[in-house]
Amino acid sequence: MSAGRDHRRRTLGLTSLTVAASGLLAALIGVAFAVLLWAINDANNSTSARRASRTALVKAGSMEQLLVDLETGQRGFVITKHDEFLEPWQAARKALPLEARQFTDSTTSVEQRRAAERITRGVRSFLDDYSVPLVAKVRAGDPTAGSLEEATEGKRRVDGLRAQFDQYMADERVQLAERTDAAGANSHQAVTAAAVGLAASMALFAVFTVLQHRAVVRPVRGAASAAQELAGGDLSVRVAPSRIAEIGALGTSFNSMAASLQDSRRRIMESTEAVHRRTARDLHDGAQQRLVSLMIGLRLARELLPETETTAIDLLDQSIDNAQTAINELRELASGIYPLVLTVKGLVAAVRDLASRCPVPTVVECENERRIPSTVESNAYFVVAEAVTNAVKHARASRIDVRVDFGEVLRIKVADDGIGGVGKATAGSGMTGLADRVAAFDGKLTIDSPPGRGTTLLIQIPIRD
Repeated sequence: MSAGRDHRRRTLGLTSLTVAASGLLAALIGVAFAVLLWAINDANNSTSARRASRTALVKAGSMEQLLVDLETGQRGFVITKHDEFLEPWQAARKALPLEARQFTDSTTSVEQRRAAERITRGVRSFLDDYSVPLVAKVRAGDPTAGSLEEATEGKRRVDGLRAQFDQYMADERVQLAERTDAAGANSHQAVTAAAVGLAASMALFAVFTVLQHRAVVRPVRGAASAAQELAGGDLSVRVAPSRIAEIGALGTSFNSMAASLQDSRRRIMESTEAVHRRTARDLHDGAQQRLVSLMIGLRLARELLPETETTAIDLLDQSIDNAQTAINELRELASGIYPLVLTVKGLVAAVRDLASRCPVPTVVECENERRIPSTVESNAYFVVAEAVTNAVKHARASRIDVRVDFGEVLRIKVADDGIGGVGKATAGSGMTGLADRVAAFDGKLTIDSPPGRGTTLLIQIPIRD
């Protein structure tokens, strides 16, 4: 009962922590985002105001340039009396209505609009009351058109308008600076508040993430990885224990299942190995011995026949050859099922016998040779046999090297100089069978097979006496 109550409190504590952390995190993030939205809105307004001020300054500059074109065009015409000097004057006169409207529309305050309208009236007055009549006088040949009085009047008007333009631009720049400073201060406050909220949210989120990772994510990820390895055939994989009851129960069940599967596969292989050994022994001691006795009898019968019985002699010779062929085939069959030399002399002798019959030159090296449990010997032998067979059939190898090292772990390396390129994706059922044999005895099989550089198989099987 006490254990059950502790478990419920632990589960409730984790749930409460999750709910509280999630609620607090949501509140902090909401506040931080609200402050950020306010700051973004203020920044957008400031950006719009600065953009409007820049537009107003640009339009004021265009309007002032229009005044300059009017003044320089008329002055050139007054001095030279050539119409080509009136081209910028005429272009400025034509563009004045549109430029004046854009200039007044671009203002950013009531005061600036009044100033712009006053400047616009001044420019129109300069054009209509001074510049156009002056050009008309020049065209009419009026000698007073080039007088000092006329020139002084034009300069006075232009200087006055330029002073108004300068004042207008100065006021606009002051407003732009004030808006920029206010927006900067507001943005700084908003960013500070948002940074504090986000920092607190991130700290809480980090703590919550660490707790979740340690309590749930890491154990579940380990269980998923172990399940993937188990599905791939590695029955020696186990899940680490967890303090979370549900995950701990899952890990215990998984480990029990993996151990049961591993024991079951080991028992099947041991049973299969025993059947193979018994079958090979029965073939050797039974059918093979009878065939040998039959062949001896046939040879004795052959010697008892006179040379004149050619037909019977030929029949007996043929029967003797067939019996010898059957004995050889039966011997090969028994060796394939379970080689006798493996039972009598052990793993290294059986591997060397295999190498002597291999069509590809095979070199066998051994260190600390000794006898080990028969089930490990037989499985190690058949792993080597399958690896050598794969090298002969698929690797296009010209040499195979086999090294067997005995210690607390049996290490076998089978290397060829073939085409390589063997991996999990390209390995066939034979390679899968090798991995299953090795995994059944808590062993590991690794493959190193770079394309064009041969294939090396490393088999490691623990030796339990």
